[in-house]
Amino acid sequence: MVAGDVNNPLAEQLPPLTAHAAAVEADRCLYCFDAPCTHACPTHIDIPRFIKKIASENLRGSAQTIFASNLLGATCARVCPVQELCEGACVLGSDHKPIAIGRLQRFAMDCARDRNIRPKATATPTGKSIAVVGSGPAGLSCAGELARLGHAVTLFEKRDMPGGLSTYGIIGLREPAEVALEEAQMIESLGVTITTGIEFGKDIALHDVQRDFDATVLSVGLGRTPELGIAGEEAIVDGLNFIEASKAKTTRPEVGRNVLVIGAGNTAIDCATIARRLGAERVTIVYRRTDREMSCYAHEYDFARKEGIEFRFLTQPARVIVKAEGPIGLECLRVDLGARDASGRPAPIPVAGSEFLLPCDQIVKAVGQVKPELAKVLALETRNGFIAVDENFQTGIAGLYAIGDCIRAAGAASTVMAVEDGKLAAKAIDRQFTRSAALAEVG
Repeated sequence: MVAGDVNNPLAEQLPPLTAHAAAVEADRCLYCFDAPCTHACPTHIDIPRFIKKIASENLRGSAQTIFASNLLGATCARVCPVQELCEGACVLGSDHKPIAIGRLQRFAMDCARDRNIRPKATATPTGKSIAVVGSGPAGLSCAGELARLGHAVTLFEKRDMPGGLSTYGIIGLREPAEVALEEAQMIESLGVTITTGIEFGKDIALHDVQRDFDATVLSVGLGRTPELGIAGEEAIVDGLNFIEASKAKTTRPEVGRNVLVIGAGNTAIDCATIARRLGAERVTIVYRRTDREMSCYAHEYDFARKEGIEFRFLTQPARVIVKAEGPIGLECLRVDLGARDASGRPAPIPVAGSEFLLPCDQIVKAVGQVKPELAKVLALETRNGFIAVDENFQTGIAGLYAIGDCIRAAGAASTVMAVEDGKLAAKAIDRQFTRSAALAEVG
C-alpha cells in the first residue's frame, strides 16, 4: 500500500507544495508560445502565464489567470487526469519529467483561498435572472460565470450540501469534501444564491422556474448505479454510497476482509482503494472485459495495483451467494470477447458451463450510472439516453438549457469537461439575452 496519513488513510494523497518547491518547479517551465498544455486543457487555462506568475511571486495574478478560464481551479487541480491532459502534452515530457502543472495549480488555488483572493466580477446588473438546477461542477461553473456577467442566479440543490460528486462521490484521497464546499462558498461570494434541500420535479416544477426566471439550466448529472439483474443483488453495496460514507466526518463504511468490486472505471478504483485502506485483507476488482477495455485512467490502474488490489478479467457476475450474515461468495462465468457492441468495445459473451465461485464477505458495485430520468419526466429529446442539446446547450424547450454529465452522449465524462460546459453555456445564455434585447429595440 502507498504510504499515507496513519491517522487518516483516506486523507489527500499528495501534500501541498511549499512556496520554495512551487518556485523551483515553476522555474523549470519553458513558458512555451502557443503552449501544448493550454491546448490540452479543456478549459484552456493559460498555463505558462499562471506558472510564470508563481515564479515571479505574483500569486494573486496567478490565481486570477486560472479563474479567468476555470472558476473551479481548486477542484480541477486535484481531480483532472493531468497525465492525459496538460502534463501529458508538456514538451518536457518526452525527454524529461513534465512540469507538475496540477500541483502548481493547486498551490495557486490554495494561496487564493488562504488570502481570500476571489474571481473578478465587475459586470453591472443586467436585470436578468437564471435558475440553475444542480450544484455539481457544471452547475457551479455556469452559475459563477453568469454572475460574473451581471445576471442574478439562484442555484437549486436537492442534497444538503452543494458540490455534487465533488462533495459526495470523489474519494477523499483525490478531493476532500472541504475543497468542494469552499469552492461553492466562493461561487456564492460572486452573488449566486445557493438553495439546498430543493429537488427539481418534486419541490419545484418546470413551470415554476419558467414563471420566475428568464432562463433555466439543468445540471442534474446522472442517476443511481444500475441494477446488475442477478440473484442476491440486494446484498451488494452501491459504490457511490460507499464513497459517500467514506467521506463522512462521523462514520466510516463497514469494510469486509475479502472484498469484491464489480466494475473497472475510476469509481470502481476509488471503491477498491477505500476498502483496501480501511482494512480489507484482500480486494479484487471483477471485470467482464480485459485491461484494454477498462474505462479507468491508466494511471489509476497503476495506482490500484500498487495498493495491492487484484484484478479478475473476463469474469461475469452471475449470482450472489448469501447467508444470514451477508454475502459469502460471487458466482461468476468465464467470458469470451466477441464483436464490438454499441459501446465500441468487444461484447462480453459468457461461456456456458464455466461457473466458478469467488469467495468474499462484501461486494461493491461500481458499474456506471443510469441515464438522466428527468429527460423522460420533461419529455425532452434524448441522444443515446442523454439530454439532447444544440450548440448553445439549449434543449428543445425554449429557455431551458442542459450541461454536464446529463448531456455527455459521446466522449468521456469528467469534472473539467463539466466545468467547461458551464462556462460555455453561460456565454451562450448571455448572448441570447443580448440578441433578444437587440431584437426588442429594433421591434
